[in-house]
Amino acid sequence: MFQDNKPLNFLFWTVTGIFVFLFVFLLVKLFPVYGAIAAFLWHLLLPFLVSALIAYLLYPVIDKLYERHIPRSLAILLIYILFFGGLGYLGYRVYPAFIQQLNQLQEQLPQLIGMYREFIYNLYDYTAFLPEAVHDKMDELVYEAEAHIENLLTDLVKRFTKVFDMIIVITVIPVIVFYFLKDFATVKRHGKKWIPQKYHAHAGELIRAIDNGLGNYIRGQVIVCLFVALAAYAVFKFWDIPYALLLAIIMGLTNIIPYFGPIIGAAPAVAITATISGKLTLFVLVSIFLIQLIEGNLLSPFIVGRSIQIHPLAIIFALLLGGQVSGVIGMILAVPLLVILKVVMSHFLRERYNN
Repeated sequence: MFQDNKPLNFLFWTVTGIFVFLFVFLLVKLFPVYGAIAAFLWHLLLPFLVSALIAYLLYPVIDKLYERHIPRSLAILLIYILFFGGLGYLGYRVYPAFIQQLNQLQEQLPQLIGMYREFIYNLYDYTAFLPEAVHDKMDELVYEAEAHIENLLTDLVKRFTKVFDMIIVITVIPVIVFYFLKDFATVKRHGKKWIPQKYHAHAGELIRAIDNGLGNYIRGQVIVCLFVALAAYAVFKFWDIPYALLLAIIMGLTNIIPYFGPIIGAAPAVAITATISGKLTLFVLVSIFLIQLIEGNLLSPFIVGRSIQIHPLAIIFALLLGGQVSGVIGMILAVPLLVILKVVMSHFLRERYNN
């Protein structure tokens, strides 16, 4: 609508995004019952959502193999075995070490918190001129941080050590992925039945636009996050930092969050190395900065590119709102949802303008 006027175009999308996210935010806050329903649906549909995402990431590779005259069934079987075989081997090697380090961190957490509490108390000597209320607030923050981190680690340990749940996930998701890949054309054909015939062309164009905007972003982010995790693990092992695997996985996972992710991911590594030595903390900070410099200036522009084409201010607003609504999960989902919203709104406005 405002293709020739960038300020108006930016203002339009900003206001639209604000109203939509405020509507979602108020919906969640004013109707708590939706939270319980959403939690039930989340646990019920999570295997299907994860399977759909994996199939979505793998299907373009299968299409490329099919274009090279490899039968589709053979291409599906080949990619399926390579992906889940590699994932299974990686889980076999990484999962036990991850659980071990998670348990060790949980056991040593009181010692780490004690060191930081001692640091805070020593800080009192340098802040004696401040009112007593400030010191009380510092104590309150320390205790709140201790309780939050302890609850978080306990929850993670419980989640990752639930054998029955892990067996269900390990056995169900590969089966669902296989049928998604095998019956993709059938699913697509049945999906069309829910759309009136006269809207098939518009729906196809809209889905292709979403795929172009969202698909490259997700696939690129997966590759970039994998690089960050591997690079961080190599650096942490080089400096002989405790919980190297755990900290590297945290850095890789949080890197999917634009702007805030690198800071969130680096915080645990800095907090742990700060209890060892200031020099080691400096080395780790420099190493993390170099990793993020390579990721932000070399990898992301070429792998992820500018596929989302959304102003940084709109992305930051979406991240903050997503964090308020659903914490870290909300921040992870904020950008993909914003991309879909932007593509859908652009499509309908363009159709309305052309008509």
